[in-house]
Amino acid sequence: MDSITQAVLGAAVAGAVAGRQCNGKVLAAGAMLGTLPDLDVFIDYGTDLANTVNHRGFSHSLFVLLPFSLLLSWLLRCNAKLAEYWPFKKLFTLVALALITHPLLDSFTTYGTHLFWPLDRPSVMISSIFIIDLFYTVPLIIAVIWAKFSQHKAVACRWGLAVSSAYLVWTVVAQQLIIIRVEHQLADTELAGRPLLVTPTPFNSLLWRALVLGDNTYWEGTSSFLDQDGYIRFVQYDRGLPPAQARFPTLAVFDRFAHGFVSYQLEGEYFKATDLRLGMAESNPFAFYLAEYSQGQWREITPVTVPRHVAVTEVLPRLWQRMLGDQTIPPSLN
Repeated sequence: MDSITQAVLGAAVAGAVAGRQCNGKVLAAGAMLGTLPDLDVFIDYGTDLANTVNHRGFSHSLFVLLPFSLLLSWLLRCNAKLAEYWPFKKLFTLVALALITHPLLDSFTTYGTHLFWPLDRPSVMISSIFIIDLFYTVPLIIAVIWAKFSQHKAVACRWGLAVSSAYLVWTVVAQQLIIIRVEHQLADTELAGRPLLVTPTPFNSLLWRALVLGDNTYWEGTSSFLDQDGYIRFVQYDRGLPPAQARFPTLAVFDRFAHGFVSYQLEGEYFKATDLRLGMAESNPFAFYLAEYSQGQWREITPVTVPRHVAVTEVLPRLWQRMLGDQTIPPSLN
């Protein structure tokens, strides 16, 4: 999720745990703890692809954050004033929850979060909420502001967490309803049983994107809870296949990062791989040039991000129209 959301989530969690000891300093500390795991964006892993793949890695791991919480709590208790007023168990609970709620929330997005690093397991990707969703964030912002100026600070934080958590539960329920809708429509077709991904479209949980993988094609459609009928109008796109000589280690790394939802294109002398999970049809934010064709053969290159230009002022009105039930809007929104 975005940094503002993680900050107010951390502040609300800290305030809720602090109870009567909640004050402005506690809220500020919680906000800082809530954003701490994302400091990994300042680590340069050497290439654009490595930076993308390794984000939400060790700094989001429960196996790292829990011991770190224990260490940080012990160090904070070295302050005599804190030690007098804050029992270790309560301080550890505040620090640990403010930290681990960050990656737990991230795991509900589509990017993927390595909750169990360093174990060799795929990233956790529930994909029920977009990375920016005001319906989740605004209740937390209101709660933190309320807590700042109210005498009932912990109560305000707990109400904010209750409302935002209820909305998060709704996104999971909504996703499952759309999955049922998609699977019902695809039953007894050539797409039945194919890999399926259902994700929310930007900034909302009413309009959903359904992505179905074929061998060298993929199908994409959108479904809104405000549609007059539940029929999803899928559009078929060319997925492509990597050249036999272009199966480089970087491609395997990217395929694992994208959970297999990858398309392949040849652009001039360059081989491009695109993560289909994020964005919408033909407007995906994570695409990389991984190889070039030179002297009759493919040669691996240092991965380079493919520039992407999206006219947000044009896309958002069409996204709004589609969310309200206009099924003439194609899934690409171009």
